[in-house]
Amino acid sequence: MVKNIGVLILLGIGVFVYSGYFTVDMTEQAVVTQMGKPVRDVKDPGLHFKLPFIQTVTIFSNQLLDYDAAAAEIITSDKKNLLVDNYAKWKIVDPLLFLQTVRSYDRAQARLDDIIYSELRVELGRHELHEIISTKRTEIMETVKNASDKKARSIGILINDVRIKRADMPPEIANSIYNRMRAERQRIAKEYRSEGNEEAMKIRATTDKQKVVLLAEAYKEEQTTMGKGDAESIQIYAHAFKQDPKFYEFIRSLEAYKKSFADDSMMFLSQDSKFMQTFSNPR
Repeated sequence: MVKNIGVLILLGIGVFVYSGYFTVDMTEQAVVTQMGKPVRDVKDPGLHFKLPFIQTVTIFSNQLLDYDAAAAEIITSDKKNLLVDNYAKWKIVDPLLFLQTVRSYDRAQARLDDIIYSELRVELGRHELHEIISTKRTEIMETVKNASDKKARSIGILINDVRIKRADMPPEIANSIYNRMRAERQRIAKEYRSEGNEEAMKIRATTDKQKVVLLAEAYKEEQTTMGKGDAESIQIYAHAFKQDPKFYEFIRSLEAYKKSFADDSMMFLSQDSKFMQTFSNPR
């Protein structure tokens, strides 16, 4: 009986001592509370002691955590509606203050949503759309990160980075802009086609004019050449005729016979016909 009581006492002491120790991993940090009130924080990894059954330990991560917000509509300085989807990297740097203010990750996410969206809306509202999209995006996000981090320190959180994941126009505005852009492109295309047709007509007119001029010059040169050839031919025939009129008349008669009797044709002529004079009275 006494032996059993001793074993129970030793077992109780063992449980008491065991419940007084806790371990903290390298990726963790802890807050020791007593009767629901924070007593101290523990950031060093290893084995630590607490009062058994009186104090409890709440473990938090000391790594970078993700915050991914739902897309929200923001109005830029040039009155453009922009649907912004942003994310952030954050970590708990003061677990004691974190437990006192927000207590849980879900409530911390909700507070971050308010803080980051508020700063994002204020900063984006100071800039025009093209600056947000391209020219000053890095500078804007750095300003938002610094302002958000300053506010988040009051709940024991450090904001390491804030980025815009996606920035689009709302669907109804995007469709309107798309239709306007398409109409503008169609107008520009119509202008280009009109200018092209006008230029094509000028080219065709110039080409037709050059064609008429070239044909006229070619015809003129043709007629001139033919005239010179005919003149030279007449001179040659005249010179030959003067030298021997009878021989010339004979050659011309042979050419006439050749053309007349080229086919299997039949001709009836009288003996005193001038056409047959060369054969009937050769000299």
